[in-house]
Amino acid sequence: MTNATTAKTPGDSAGPARVRRAGFLQAAGSEERFNGPATGDERALITDMLAAQRTTLLLKCAGLEPELLSRRSVDPSTLSLLGLVRHLADAERRWFRRVLAQEDAPALFFSEAEPDGDFDVEAISPQEVAESWEAWRSEVAFAERFAAEAPDLDVEAEDEWRGRVSLRWVLIHMIEEYARHNGHADLLRERIDGATGM
Repeated sequence: MTNATTAKTPGDSAGPARVRRAGFLQAAGSEERFNGPATGDERALITDMLAAQRTTLLLKCAGLEPELLSRRSVDPSTLSLLGLVRHLADAERRWFRRVLAQEDAPALFFSEAEPDGDFDVEAISPQEVAESWEAWRSEVAFAERFAAEAPDLDVEAEDEWRGRVSLRWVLIHMIEEYARHNGHADLLRERIDGATGM
C-alpha cells in the first residue's frame, strides 16, 4: 500500500495534478489508520488491523447528509453507505455479543420478516441516521472490550453456522467482513461525490 502520488500528464505543464486512485482517501486521519504495529504480538496486530477497517468505514461516510448516506447504488441493488453501517453493526453484535459473550442479543436492523432490513433503507431522518451510528459505535465498543479483556485469542464459543469458533477466528472474519464491504463503500462514495482512495 502506498501513499497517493501525483503525476502530470506528459506534455501538460499547466493542468491539475492527477491523483492515484489506489492512494489514501484525502481525509483527516486517513493515513494514520495503518500506522499501527506490523510485527509483534498477535492480538495487537489483529485488533489494530480491524480498527483500521472500522475507521475506513467512518471515513467513507464522513461529511454526508442522511439523504446521501442512504442513496442506493444502482438497481436492483439496495446497497447504501448507511446500509453498510447497519449491516456491520449487526455483524459486530452477532459475533461478539451473541456468539462469543453468549448474550441474548437479537439483530437490530433485520429479522425473519425483514431479512434485508439492514440494507433496505431509503430516505431516512437525521435521528434515524444518528441511531444507526450509535448502534454501530456501541457494538464496536463492546467488541473492543471483549477482545481486550479475553484471556487469550483461543477463547471459544459455539456458532450455529460455523460450529466451534475462537476469538481469533472471529477477529479475522471481521477484518474480512469489513474489507469486503469497504470495497462496496469505495464505489458508493465515488458515485456520490467523486471521492476516491483507500
